[in-house]
Amino acid sequence: MENLPEMSNGMRSTEVAVVVDSSHNIDGQVMEDQISSADKITYESGSASLKYVFDCWPPHGIVGRCLTWTILVLLGWGAAIAILGISALPGGNIFSIMCLFCIALLGGQLATLAKLPSLMGMLVVGIILSSVPGINYVGSNIDKDWSAALRNIALVVILLRAGLGLDPAALKELSFMVLRLAFTPCIVETITVATVTHLLLGFPWLWGLMLGFILSAVTPAVIVPCMIKLSEEGYGMDKGIPTLVIAASSVDDVLAISGFGVLMGITFAEGSLWWIILKGPIEVVMGLVYGLGVGALLWVLPNIEERNAQNLRFFLLACAGLLAVFGSQMAQFGGAGALGCLVMAFVAGIGWRRQGMSEDNNPVDDKLLIMWELFQPFLFSLIGAEIQVSELDIGTVGWGLVTLAIGLVFRMTTSFLVVMGGNLNIKERLFVALAWVPKATVQAAIGSQALDFAQKSEAGPEVVRLGEQVLTITVLVILITAPLGAAAIMLSAPKLLSKGKTKDTLDLPDGLPDP
Repeated sequence: MENLPEMSNGMRSTEVAVVVDSSHNIDGQVMEDQISSADKITYESGSASLKYVFDCWPPHGIVGRCLTWTILVLLGWGAAIAILGISALPGGNIFSIMCLFCIALLGGQLATLAKLPSLMGMLVVGIILSSVPGINYVGSNIDKDWSAALRNIALVVILLRAGLGLDPAALKELSFMVLRLAFTPCIVETITVATVTHLLLGFPWLWGLMLGFILSAVTPAVIVPCMIKLSEEGYGMDKGIPTLVIAASSVDDVLAISGFGVLMGITFAEGSLWWIILKGPIEVVMGLVYGLGVGALLWVLPNIEERNAQNLRFFLLACAGLLAVFGSQMAQFGGAGALGCLVMAFVAGIGWRRQGMSEDNNPVDDKLLIMWELFQPFLFSLIGAEIQVSELDIGTVGWGLVTLAIGLVFRMTTSFLVVMGGNLNIKERLFVALAWVPKATVQAAIGSQALDFAQKSEAGPEVVRLGEQVLTITVLVILITAPLGAAAIMLSAPKLLSKGKTKDTLDLPDGLPDP
């Protein structure tokens, strides 16, 4: 008998076609009145196809995820239309925000596939949706107040996580080198940027110092994943270099955000000369008092024995942080808000550690991490949407790049020098300097605040122009240093660091932030 084609399950057609009664089988031959082999093959092929359909149901893998998110977006949009009406329709504020968020998520995924930080894709999406003709209505239709509010919420999350991540015992364990690496390069770059922008762009000194603090903050969003990856491969673990870099980056961000907030309060202060001079110190005192008071209150409320104590802690901390940032702006003491939020989270963390909180057991920070995943696309896409490429001033872009280059040279040189005196060799000190390059998160969070305040307070066209220049340089810094810094860290590590013991996770002292 001729060989018939093999079925999808590996059986030959004759093996499945011979379904006959023994009375119809003569010398092993199949009677002609039985189901023909061709008919049986067709039947078996259809069965295999049907089986394949049922094997893929319910949808799973990438198809399932895409369907889930598509249905979620459509349902969310439908609910928004039903609740909010016309603002959720194309051309409305809510519709534009939803579009920006969804496309920013997609842009972040594409950037990740290209081995770039996800924030790069989100930032570029914002720039495209506000600059490319035909689709720029998405960015232009977003209400400025909504944009500022969403970015400020993201700032609150950053501040709370930074405050909780600071543990005095852990920092003391990591020695004085952490403080040197956190403070000195930040101050040096701030002064350098202020001097360069004053000479090249004509910035007032206060505006130059504000921009300096904005640019001087490094980004844990890039540094921490890179350090985790290197620690898993064993690079620099013998001397604790990944731990050193992560710990110092948190303190660096605290200094930059606090310095910017105080300077912005002084810059926009109105009234007599004495009031302008005293407003900065007053905001510092207000932030410290608020942070110390609320942070200490969170030691005892809610009681740790309560059933939902961790959830209540999270809500109390988040609401107090939102009140600090938004309330201080409403009261015209904007510099106090960020500092108060940081101090509050830091003080609360001290008490919670005494009650059993640790790096591996930190439910409040776990919930803040979920909030960050939600607001990160808003933060970077909205800061990108503030930029309209057609309206960029070429002079600002050019001199901004010069400012960035000079600031990075001074920063890297200082970083290399301040880690001398320890047990690091020249190659390892060079790696630390390269690890101090990437900037993104803090810049996106506070880079547009001066412009927002100038527009709300109707400070005049000159002040608005300065705010626009600060924002332009801030976005340039993110676009350049985030991918450049990530590449510098990962490519230089095998050449500059020794490879020792490996760990599945980075061995951070309790209280230091995780990614």
